[in-house]
Amino acid sequence: MSACLLVAGKPLWLAASLFQLSWTHSVERVEWVEQWRLVSGRLVLEEARVKGSGAGMEPGPEARQQDGWWVWYPRRSHEKMVLAASGATTGGWTFCADGQCRDLGEQAGSPVVIEACPQ
Repeated sequence: MSACLLVAGKPLWLAASLFQLSWTHSVERVEWVEQWRLVSGRLVLEEARVKGSGAGMEPGPEARQQDGWWVWYPRRSHEKMVLAASGATTGGWTFCADGQCRDLGEQAGSPVVIEACPQ
């Protein structure tokens, strides 16, 4: 099954409907990783992992420790994600799909939007 996402306004065809979004928290300096799936035109958050907590990045209430990460399964869905690109943090986001990764929102500029391609 293939899927199409618009990432920063550009179509990105995926061999599968899965992708990962990760970043380092600007204050706590710990990594946050999310696993997403495109289902019926919606972005479904399937798993979240964080190496620590604090400053608005607490693990979900059902989180469990696994190999040094807090891991939980939120199962929330969204039509799109809007990622700020302030340029004031230590970096942007890393978007990975189909074995390839790209950095998003590292420089100050317009927000980065991730959503399903129009039908």
